[in-house]
Amino acid sequence: MDPLHHFHLHPIIHLPHIGPIDPSINIAVISMWIATAAVFVLFFLASRKVSLVPKGIQNLVEVIVQFVRDDIVLTMMGKEGLPYLPFILTLFMFIWFCNLVGLIPGLFTPTSNIFVTGTLAIMVFFATHIIGIVKHGPFKYFKGWVPQGVPKALAPALFIIEIPSAFAKPFSLAVRLFANMLAGHIALLIFLSLIIQFKSLIIAPAPVLGAVIILILELLFTLLQAYIFAMLSALYISDAVHGGH
Repeated sequence: MDPLHHFHLHPIIHLPHIGPIDPSINIAVISMWIATAAVFVLFFLASRKVSLVPKGIQNLVEVIVQFVRDDIVLTMMGKEGLPYLPFILTLFMFIWFCNLVGLIPGLFTPTSNIFVTGTLAIMVFFATHIIGIVKHGPFKYFKGWVPQGVPKALAPALFIIEIPSAFAKPFSLAVRLFANMLAGHIALLIFLSLIIQFKSLIIAPAPVLGAVIILILELLFTLLQAYIFAMLSALYISDAVHGGH
């Protein structure tokens, strides 16, 4: 777990360029593969022997699914949001496990890379507007961007104002997750670097204690940041489903 990797993610497996795109595999890609595989294995093991009285891994997964359903989807979207539970749950689990993987020494936190969080935000952006257009039709959906009762002369201006807002929402999703995860790693690096800076066994316990506290907080942040991203995504989709802002 090295915050400096954010500035020099050297490829581990070099592949030929496809035009301007470099498909080479670096530690960030491998970390995402590990996070994805961990989520798949967790749900696969939980679904192997399903019983009416859940226990073990099945019980753990049911608690997670119930948490996302009750505290995110139903709270933000109501019962109309249940069809979108798989999407929100997938976002939540992927982000959470990507955050956790970054705490393993030698691996990388994919969500502390703006390209990863930006891609997730773009997915939410397209999902939100596609759902709104499919549910209401393009004319009624975009008409809902203008508040009811507004004079017709002001409607075009208000519609134009809403366009930057539509792009600002996914941008804020990407930046919030990226900044919070990166800041935690930088804070941890600062505490550990104090040991090298002072070169004193007397002072060493203080930065080590600080690093342990930061690490514990980061464990909490891994879940919190996944929750915030999933909650805001559900909120944006809810606005599209209900045709309002």
